[in-house]
Amino acid sequence: MFERFTELAVNVVSKSQEIAADYGFNVILPEHLMAALVYEARGVSLRLLKNNNITPERLLNILYPNKQPQKSEIKTLHFSPEYKKILNNAQELAGMSGNKIILYEHLFLSLLDDANFGKKKILFDLGFDLEQTKNILYRLVQKKTQRLLHPEADETTESEDKSEQTDLIFDSPEASKVFERAVAKLSTSNYEIMGTEQILSSILEDKSTNLCSILEKFGITGEEFENKLNHIKSRTSEYEGRQIIFTPNAFKSMNMALQTAKELGSSEVLPEHIVLGILKAKKGLAYEILKEFHITDDDLAHAIIKPIEKEMPETLTILRLAKEETRRIGRNTVGTEMFLLGIIGEGTGIGAQVLNNLEINIKDARQIVENIVGFGNDYNAKEITFTERAKRVLERGWQIAKAKKQSKIESADLLLAILGEPTCLAMRTLEQLGTDALEIREGIKKYTNGN
Repeated sequence: MFERFTELAVNVVSKSQEIAADYGFNVILPEHLMAALVYEARGVSLRLLKNNNITPERLLNILYPNKQPQKSEIKTLHFSPEYKKILNNAQELAGMSGNKIILYEHLFLSLLDDANFGKKKILFDLGFDLEQTKNILYRLVQKKTQRLLHPEADETTESEDKSEQTDLIFDSPEASKVFERAVAKLSTSNYEIMGTEQILSSILEDKSTNLCSILEKFGITGEEFENKLNHIKSRTSEYEGRQIIFTPNAFKSMNMALQTAKELGSSEVLPEHIVLGILKAKKGLAYEILKEFHITDDDLAHAIIKPIEKEMPETLTILRLAKEETRRIGRNTVGTEMFLLGIIGEGTGIGAQVLNNLEINIKDARQIVENIVGFGNDYNAKEITFTERAKRVLERGWQIAKAKKQSKIESADLLLAILGEPTCLAMRTLEQLGTDALEIREGIKKYTNGN
């Protein structure tokens, strides 16, 4: 269900689960969704709420005047039928408005449109004009639809990728076994949707892997994990048709795993990437249980990544060099031009050799990149991010590697992916260096054909 939700929409659903648990409910109700929408409000919606001084704290005080939120034991709740109806209606609204994805606004509209949800009157009593808000949200959805459907819009490409790639997360033999075990756990537990706890529990079952040895050093064994999991209340659910649906947090973690695999130069999602995805997402039952082992996220992540780094995958080296080039010119964002500098700087891969044969060197390439993007002063300790176009190049490189049945993304795959973005900054740099896509393609063909 949630693979078509934007990250903000997924965060709203996750927040509603958290609110329900904190206030001692055994089921997630529409009122929890209403509070979560106020918590996660952004842009126009936030301004509309602020105009009437509607804050999460004020709303929850009205909903539960005699209750204080308590961080209770870890548990997963299921959605009430009324909540599910709102989620389904949000998807229908998205389809009617021409959106391929479900936005925050669709959830808000669906809640306000629900004639059976009487507690929305609380918003009205606080001065919130429900009908005016609905009209504004409808216009906002239409505006976003036009932008999302533009052929060059980054958001469209990103959302389509996420929807199509969910099935590829468990494509590798190792991850496929994890998934099969997780499905079995889900089935025997009669759970409705797959959570991070089933996935991590199934990873810990295979004690022969290097990953399990790493986790064991941190005290995380299958037995200890199951022991902590058994203290959690079971989820009551309607498990129908054996259809596997991820919880919002599991979906987020799995997409983090997919992105991590790409950034570590792998064309397959391995169990190591899944654990790293859970650590990056910082949400879900599995993550909460991991925190009970009193581990530091960075320490565990470093221990998992270290053996991968020893293998020196080309793409991992390229992306590290790209980030270093970005820091060097005082920037926080890696674009395709930095990927190009990383390919040249890596030096040993086919991509670097092809460019070297075309008399392209790091000194000349750096100078042109500096002329194009300039120096900045916005680099700080924050994590460096990728532009949407850079993400597309990495995604295309991943697809090229998979199509060739490689286990790793190679420099040639990234270089070919760059050629697929003819207007990107990397291509502008290559053109100013006196080469074009045809020369580069021919150069890669010579190497890959063994000539």
